[in-house]
Amino acid sequence: MQDNIVNLIDEDGIETAFEVILTLEAEGKEYAILLPVEENEEDEALIFRIEKDDEGDVLVALEDEDEYQIVVDVYNTLMEEEELNFD
Repeated sequence: MQDNIVNLIDEDGIETAFEVILTLEAEGKEYAILLPVEENEEDEALIFRIEKDDEGDVLVALEDEDEYQIVVDVYNTLMEEEELNFD
């Protein structure tokens, strides 16, 4: 397994491989942006907060719309600075 590939299991028990395309920091917290390894046109990037526990890093789904928007804004700023705006 590659270090930048993680497998997530959805609510139906289906396991899907995702690539961590970027990690970033926003307001003192670390986040991971993931894309499915097998991309479909309708797939969108997923954003998770990275938290630590006794066994290492844990990906936590964002449930707060404000937190999600902060991460999206930081991501967009980074892409603009790198001139990588994909819109």
